[in-house]
Parts: sequence; structure tokens; C-alpha cells
Amino acid sequence: MPVTDNRTQRTKVVAFDCDGVMFDSREANRVYYDHILDYCGLPGMVPEQLVYVHMHTVDESLAYLIRDDTTRGAAQVYRRQLGYQRFLKYMQMEPGLVPLLETLRPRFKTAVATNRTDTMARVLADNHIDHLFDLVVCALDVQFPKPHPEALVKVVKHFSVAADEVLFVGDSQVDEMAATAAGIPFVAYRNSDLTADFHIRSLTELARIVGL
Repeated sequence: MPVTDNRTQRTKVVAFDCDGVMFDSREANRVYYDHILDYCGLPGMVPEQLVYVHMHTVDESLAYLIRDDTTRGAAQVYRRQLGYQRFLKYMQMEPGLVPLLETLRPRFKTAVATNRTDTMARVLADNHIDHLFDLVVCALDVQFPKPHPEALVKVVKHFSVAADEVLFVGDSQVDEMAATAAGIPFVAYRNSDLTADFHIRSLTELARIVGL
């Protein structure tokens, strides 16, 4: 019978980052932002820019990619008209996500804490997994996105639990920083460079960590 790690015996809520954890979305991000840049007459992203947009909000990403205020304003108007529907086909759900969520529930509450903005609800609904989360906190729901801990603090307050009763799964430095600032145990997904309570290579390993 699985044995819960001592560090997770108090866990009541499991929260997930979206991009890089629930979905492999790098190609979707590349196509999305390159499309906007092309509209503005700018070249496509270089690798370090792709790394940045993978972790940050759309507003932060466009500010990073487009330094000219007028051009960036036009890009913001266009991206709101553009929507995200056509780019969903480039997102690949991580193997084992749905079985994991179904295994976690109802013993554990489940949440999303992401720097996505107005695309998050559509991503969940179109992949038919919106019913598998008790709470979704995106960048529109907070004043300060990750690496600020506000999103994770919202998770703690929503479920009326202690910080160490939440387990957060992320894949980037902004996730690590947010979890550390919130005092929440952190699970690093496929990123051995991060400082974390646990490192996993597949989502199925998470069930063992929480004793399922």
C-alpha cells in the first residue's frame, strides 16, 4: 500500500501550473506570439524569448517582445480580437493528467494557479477537464502574477487550509519563487534545476507522493 511522504501527510489541496505541467504548450506559445509579431511586422521569437513567454503573462510577454509603445498597443488590440481558439490544436495534454486528477478527487481538492489570462477557461473547457478542478486562479484574478505568491495565497484562503496543506506542481523558476514566497511545498516537474521538495518526471509519480 502506498505510504505518504512525511512532507505531504497534511496535504489537502493539489494545485497545478498549466503550461509545462498540465500541457506541453511551447509550440502553441511559439505559433501564437510569432503570429502577433508577424502582424506587427516584427521577426519571430528567438529561443530565449520563447522561454520567457512560456512563464509569464501575455501582457508581460508582449512588453518583453515589443518595446515600442505604439506597436505594442496595436498588438494588444489585435490579440484581443484574435482569440486563442485556433492555437489550442498545438497544445498537447500531458500524459496521465486526467487519470491523476480522477485519482486525486475527491480525497484532495484540485486547483490551477497559472499566469495565463483570458485563455485558461477555454483551454480547460475544450479539453473537457474543467469539471476536474475545484478552483482556477489565473492572472486576471490577481493583482500580481507569479512569481508573486498572490495566486497561491488565493488557493490557501479559498479552501481555508494552511499553506503546508497545499502542494503546488510547477516547472519554472517563477513557480518555484511563488511557492517559496507562499510557504507552500513545491513539486518540480521535469526541471532538475529548480529547488523543490520533490522532483518528478511524470505526473503519475505525484499519486505516490501523496500516498495514493
